[in-house]
Amino acid sequence: MTYSTLMVHLDGGRANATLLDVTATLADQYGSAVIGIAACQPVPIGTCDGYLGGEYAVIERDIVADELARAKTEFHAHERLAKHVREWRSIPTLANIAHVVAENARAADLVITSAGPGFADLATHADTGDLILRAGRPVLVVPDGAATATFETIMIAWTDTRECRRAISDALPMLHAADRVVIVEVAIDAIEARKPIDDVTAWLARHDVGADKIVARMKGTSIDTLAGIANDVEADLVVAGAYGHSRIREWAFGGVTRDLLLRDRRCTLLSH
Repeated sequence: MTYSTLMVHLDGGRANATLLDVTATLADQYGSAVIGIAACQPVPIGTCDGYLGGEYAVIERDIVADELARAKTEFHAHERLAKHVREWRSIPTLANIAHVVAENARAADLVITSAGPGFADLATHADTGDLILRAGRPVLVVPDGAATATFETIMIAWTDTRECRRAISDALPMLHAADRVVIVEVAIDAIEARKPIDDVTAWLARHDVGADKIVARMKGTSIDTLAGIANDVEADLVVAGAYGHSRIREWAFGGVTRDLLLRDRRCTLLSH
């Protein structure tokens, strides 16, 4: 079991070095082909009289072309990716960037994207929550700054939901390769939580994946508890199910929120 094709979404408005490093490491590990993609919306140019002449349309078109060309150059210039590159997709669009990337996700097994800064430019960056909810593929979210793609210890943030069951299935290639897998549930009633976790552990064992189990009582908030356990077990990757309603700059993942993605320099694999 593997990821035969990875799709990496580059933000045309900023550097993507960490994102490409993670993608290259995973492509080496799984022998994956890699599709690079960047999409860009024109930036509206206003005038004092509200009239936009043809010269402004040309400026907007050139800005889009420059952003996409910069991302393409960065993608092809990454030495470790070169042997894995299958194709590059530059997409000038008026549509929502997350929707465009999600549609193209049909060509891949796994989508890799950056979490982006708190106020990412949505003319070049796919809103991460929107992408996860629409992609129909697992999405690996890479934090800014240093991040490892050597997922030796993986923590599964378990809740007994459809989304979480799908996330574990989507993560199987990574779980197989890990040195340690830990399933964690933050529960009010620890006794009731144990039966689902026992079932999941047994299912993983039938896939030759051994897993430790932790049922934790909430300390502070669920996110604080999960983040604390992730630190305690020294998790390199968190796997979780994502669900909720997409909004600009706001997304919900049940017990796992955007804060979990950004508070530590670890990747997160999410499925909806």
